[in-house]
Amino acid sequence: MSWLDIGALTDIPREGARVVKTVAGCVAVFRTATDQVFALNDRCPHKGGPLSEGIVHGTQVTCPLHAWVFSLETGQVQGADEGEVATYPVQIEAGRILLDTARLARRVAA
Repeated sequence: MSWLDIGALTDIPREGARVVKTVAGCVAVFRTATDQVFALNDRCPHKGGPLSEGIVHGTQVTCPLHAWVFSLETGQVQGADEGEVATYPVQIEAGRILLDTARLARRVAA
């Protein structure tokens, strides 16, 4: 894996998100109330809503446009709807958030 430092954990409010713009598109990086961090494609597959502007609850985010609920862990839609978004490995080291760029590179190449 190839890790990119994208900022401090404290740069993202609890139950909030930030967007990382990449050549592969925008990635939403979420922080839960318990300081877990997840990274997903920022675009909802339903209507293209920005997931980074959604409501974070537990380890889920609700799309701000049509209330689809996504697992931050798997990217899968929860409930009766069908769909998913790509997830990206992240880790925290010394209070810094690191994003795996290898998976993003594969997305550009596809």
